[in-house]
Amino acid sequence: MGKQPYEIAAEVRPTERQMLWQETEFNALICFGMNTFTGVDWGDGFAVPGSFWPEDFSAGEWAEHVKAAGMSGLILTCKHHDGFCLWPTEYTDYSVKSAKNWMNGEGDIVRDVSAACRKYGLKFGIYLSPWDVHEPSYGTGEPYNEFFRGQLHELLTNYGDVFCVWLDGVYGEGVNGKTQEFDFESYYALIRELQPHAAIAACGPDVRWCGNERGVLRREEWSVVPKYLVAGSGAKKPEKKAKAVTDLDLGSRKAIKNEAEFIWYPCEVNVSMRPRWFFHKDDNYSVKSKDKLWKLYCNTVGANSNLLLGIAPDKRGRLYEIDSQVLHAFGKYLDMIFAYDLAAEKGSVSASSQLSELYAPGNVLNEKQDSFWRPAAGDKKPEIIIELEEEDLFDKLVIREHIRNGQHVEEFEVFCENGKGKWKSVYQSNVIGSKRICPLKPTKVKRVKIVFLKFRSFIEISKVSLY
Repeated sequence: MGKQPYEIAAEVRPTERQMLWQETEFNALICFGMNTFTGVDWGDGFAVPGSFWPEDFSAGEWAEHVKAAGMSGLILTCKHHDGFCLWPTEYTDYSVKSAKNWMNGEGDIVRDVSAACRKYGLKFGIYLSPWDVHEPSYGTGEPYNEFFRGQLHELLTNYGDVFCVWLDGVYGEGVNGKTQEFDFESYYALIRELQPHAAIAACGPDVRWCGNERGVLRREEWSVVPKYLVAGSGAKKPEKKAKAVTDLDLGSRKAIKNEAEFIWYPCEVNVSMRPRWFFHKDDNYSVKSKDKLWKLYCNTVGANSNLLLGIAPDKRGRLYEIDSQVLHAFGKYLDMIFAYDLAAEKGSVSASSQLSELYAPGNVLNEKQDSFWRPAAGDKKPEIIIELEEEDLFDKLVIREHIRNGQHVEEFEVFCENGKGKWKSVYQSNVIGSKRICPLKPTKVKRVKIVFLKFRSFIEISKVSLY
């Protein structure tokens, strides 16, 4: 008898570039361009280059605010659907080099932002829209594909290391009324050649879009999904691929019971701080608060996904005051929440079993990437117990799987004990993956027990933290 689909899925591993991307967890998408000055989110490609005039532009300020918010990387909208380029590309005059009233046409937003990212210790990424309503060659097939590859080549060779290339999956007609057949496979090949460590996100083979811009995830967000969901995979079920991003279940045993091919395809959630992606003055009083960002963070980073937060500088080329205040406040809030890990500082660990001394339960208290607890093969309902030196108060439990060897946990339950010997169930959920943040009622406890009720083949837990 052959392996069950869930057993095959349990053997799928992430690539090194996917691991590097997953470890960033929380990144910024800077939405800035011609749309900022025309007051729309989707430009028509007719705005004159002279309309672009960020009189007080500061890439350093952007990077400083992003860093202060606790983010790891910054992705810049180098070209949106309107086709206006934020670098002096050789492939079109529709770029900053034609904005003569700004820096005499010598400006380069991409150059300045990539340099600011290096200064502030941020990873730099590029957003490049395949849809270009301004470009005359759009809709001509290979001539446009050559044009697009040329722009990719410029961005991937002139601005240092790139951790992510974000290819928007939204596209339609060009100014000429034609639609384009994109040669995505050739785009991917070029990115692999020039920036082999860069993850290709959204309309790409490395990172999966969650399917909406509201921050709403599925009940189970698996990183291992059927291969037909992956861009450029040669989908065997085109009718499924069309609705894939809205399916409520992509990776459970039930969802994959008839599948045979799987791929590691982790989820990313993209949400704007404002109601719209680009700056609009009338959105100033609708910026997400610190508390809303925390809820969003828990529901994304804390649910086996990465969070890409949209940030919109204004016409000056600066962040509006309320945006910067919220970002700084949120960063300080994250620092406060995760400053002190009770388990690591005051805890000891025991478990129902361990595969060997190499995989001892105490490994879950350290930060070593290749250190984890793995129970014995015959342990059908493994459990791990964190015991504190004395009763203490906490309201968040964070669990991480060692995802370098795959994603396996399907269901787990958390129990607390206050020193009187009686265990009380306080939390139950499904997948863990890269990180699961379990919010709890503030509770004074002596011991915390995690029981793994259902899993695929085996489990490996790299970290357990109490905050």
